[in-house]
Amino acid sequence: MRELLGAVAVLGSGLTAGVLFCVALSVVPALRALPPDRYVQTHELLGRNYDPTMPLIVLTTALVDVLLAIMTPAGGPRSLFVAAAVLTVGVSLVSHLCNVPINRRVKVLDPAAIPADWADPRPVWRRWHLLRTVLAVVALAVNAAAVAVA
Repeated sequence: MRELLGAVAVLGSGLTAGVLFCVALSVVPALRALPPDRYVQTHELLGRNYDPTMPLIVLTTALVDVLLAIMTPAGGPRSLFVAAAVLTVGVSLVSHLCNVPINRRVKVLDPAAIPADWADPRPVWRRWHLLRTVLAVVALAVNAAAVAVA
């Protein structure tokens, strides 16, 4: 059972890190290049599939890491599974407390009526996204190390 959960932990953290890395590498620069009206339209389209899927993957991965920490004898890679769980919960917290509120503000905008005094959220969103990307990549590395020594 621990081997199966270890595979799920690596898969979940790999998917999380991969998606966030891809967004940081390609999607964010593309969104920054768009005029505000097209940015708002594109942002809404991109979020349709990410929004329901990513929290499920991230929270499941964190839960699996917690289960692995509980199931792993002391002295083994238990602390690595705990660290991976903390890092993955960090991804979730940054998402829910920082990126998601910005997403909600963007989604209610009418692309045809962007206010003249609109405060462009893209730079702030990008900074928070880079933080959660780093947390996700480190969580993947820690999970891989934990599974390798388990």
